[in-house]
Amino acid sequence: MTPPEQCNTLEEIRAGMDQIDREIVTLIARRVDYVRNAARFKNSAAAVADPDRMAKVLRTRREWAEAAGLDGAAIEALYRDLVAYCVSEEHKHFDTLR
Repeated sequence: MTPPEQCNTLEEIRAGMDQIDREIVTLIARRVDYVRNAARFKNSAAAVADPDRMAKVLRTRREWAEAAGLDGAAIEALYRDLVAYCVSEEHKHFDTLR
């Protein structure tokens, strides 16, 4: 993949963005696999959604984003949606295990 500063066309830029997005989706799928498997260690449906853990995840991802020069609020919002999706997936998996 051509580094962004070395791209000579909009098509090259878009190809790079598409490649990164494909990698992001692959990583999200891996994250969801971990989340689903976390259900094996929970003893109740109530334990699936851990509000303290959720707050910590959102706080640290915001910090990581800001350290990388990104808008922390925007990244936190993305993670809020991702974590909500992950919790729903973990609930589904928890239900299948019981």
